[in-house]
Amino acid sequence: MVDDDIDDQEIFSIALNEIEHKVDCVFANDGMEAIQKLETDPMFEPDYIFLDLNMPRMNGKQCLSEIKKIKRLSNIPVIIYSTSSENKSITEVKKIGATAYITKPSSIPELAQKLTEFFTQY
Repeated sequence: MVDDDIDDQEIFSIALNEIEHKVDCVFANDGMEAIQKLETDPMFEPDYIFLDLNMPRMNGKQCLSEIKKIKRLSNIPVIIYSTSSENKSITEVKKIGATAYITKPSSIPELAQKLTEFFTQY
């Protein structure tokens, strides 16, 4: 999970604990930190990457592009997890290689429901 907002990281973690799908989550605070973690440890291959769009240093689109350049990670589903629900953003990230797009909901139970639906599909 790559998100510069610590509160959003905590909400995401709580929602993951409320679903039946067992998920271990590693957090990065921005795109640069995520890429560093992914490149530094060649044994680290996450099952999914959840990625916020609006972050300092390296935004979500840039990070997604960099992830797709790393051969061993190219098939890992990358899910954009953002407050933005603009069709333009959704279309752009899907062209870059995003698997799915989840708009950040207003409550933990709603997020848990969205995550359950996502993990059922993927």
